[in-house]
Amino acid sequence: MQERDSDTGEPKLSHVDEAGRVRMVDVGDKPVTERVAVARGHIAIGRPALQAIRDGRIAKGDPLQAARLAGVMAAKKTADLIPLCHPLMLSQVDIDLQALDDGYRIEARVRTTAQTGVEMEALTAVSVAALTVYDMVKAIDKKMVIGPIRLVKKTGGRSGDYHAP
Repeated sequence: MQERDSDTGEPKLSHVDEAGRVRMVDVGDKPVTERVAVARGHIAIGRPALQAIRDGRIAKGDPLQAARLAGVMAAKKTADLIPLCHPLMLSQVDIDLQALDDGYRIEARVRTTAQTGVEMEALTAVSVAALTVYDMVKAIDKKMVIGPIRLVKKTGGRSGDYHAP
């Protein structure tokens, strides 16, 4: 259940106190449960660069393998990047890159057993995986487009499950 403002009935932002100051949410009283989040994004890549990736002709190496590794590392470092995120012990981070006609779909699945969810870790993993592909291929294609990146699934926790429409 999301907290609501007693005067307006509007949802309250959990990272803002009554005086409007940002704060880290206290999750100490929340139960430890299994939490899973899946995020998805896309990187559009021009034909010449896409062909170079698929032919294994990227001078820096395989951008897809580098993106998988970067996504895992990013998920593990999310609390260092997003100021109010709790550091979490992740039990699984899986990064999948699916070839499309115009680039790649990037999906991250993150799992933990904790007092707070892993949505930010999944979103961060997708973002950094896409940025890694961009970095490795930018010499061939500077017009690559990253996005949209979004949460597609979340399970566990007090707010319940979420599945994107």
